[in-house]
Amino acid sequence: MSFTPFGLEEWQSRYEHTVAYNLADSGCHPVALSELLGDDPEAVDRLLASSLHYPPVGGTDALRALIAAWHGATADNVLVTVGAAEANAITIAGLVDPGDHVVVMEPGYRQVRGLALNAGAEVDAFPLDPGHQWRPDLDALNRVVRPGTKLIAVTNPNNPVGAILTPSEVDAIVAAAERVGAWILADEVYRGTERLTDEVTPSFWGRYDKLVCVGGLSKAFGLPGLRLGWLVAPPWLREAAWRRHEYATIAAASLSMHLAEIALRPATIDRLLTRNRSLIRDGYTRLQQWIDRSEGLLSIAPPHATALGFVRYHLPRPSIEIAHAIREHGDVLVGAGAHFGVEHHLRITHGLAVGYVDAALSSITRVLNSL
Repeated sequence: MSFTPFGLEEWQSRYEHTVAYNLADSGCHPVALSELLGDDPEAVDRLLASSLHYPPVGGTDALRALIAAWHGATADNVLVTVGAAEANAITIAGLVDPGDHVVVMEPGYRQVRGLALNAGAEVDAFPLDPGHQWRPDLDALNRVVRPGTKLIAVTNPNNPVGAILTPSEVDAIVAAAERVGAWILADEVYRGTERLTDEVTPSFWGRYDKLVCVGGLSKAFGLPGLRLGWLVAPPWLREAAWRRHEYATIAAASLSMHLAEIALRPATIDRLLTRNRSLIRDGYTRLQQWIDRSEGLLSIAPPHATALGFVRYHLPRPSIEIAHAIREHGDVLVGAGAHFGVEHHLRITHGLAVGYVDAALSSITRVLNSL
């Protein structure tokens, strides 16, 4: 069988530890363990007393209940996975067969696209329109969705552009799926990273019966090292995904589940979201100022969420070539637009330590000016 590599993750795997500045990651500066535990004097004792035996394979009852509350679901809908990546993978494995038709949002994180291609599916994209602040082209969606379309995949808020779907846009996507009986896979890992509001982006959950929502602790919560994710699905599909989960990973780590229970308590959620939104808002201000100083070399449609800037560069060169030049001559790793399905853009993470980001952006400026 032909195999489509995951271009973005291959890029990061090869180069993220070879540069002085890594702006190719997709989240905020990670939370330290001491930050997560906070000022609870018994938290460390409870952590040290945790058993390192196998945890419940589908997730602890307490954790599944907390995840369900985050999406407005019930614990019977939730399966805990090793990151959102496993949740996406076992969902596609369970729903998509050779010859099926899958529709994906682009630009986007191309894991689902690659998984569907590797399953033997036909994949089409519906675009977010750069001329309209990356709003979804709903006419294009309705043209590409057809009888027999098996699945429509969206990311909300979007990676890499940071757009948040409006209620009417969600309604239109649900209507397109319902018209042909397609499933919706809603990747919601960036819920909670809102830049312009403190209101969490509503989940797709409850809007449609043929729906899987995916989430995780890596983005809004700043805990990528826990590798803790989940899917929310109808109970029968959750059970089918669980059987694949047992083949793929058996279970997420027991310590990750323990720490996830702490992270998803309502009081801790508020603290973590406040911390990361502060990084996102300050980081974007600095990124916009950097773009404004570029004298027309760079531009951006301001994102509504995420710690990401999908920056347009105005040079007649492909994004992989530009990204390699920045890596080789600037010692900075960024994401190339080609890895998200759009050329002449770079994905730049800004929700990191101020001095680190400023030094990296200065290095990028030097390289771009030389080009």
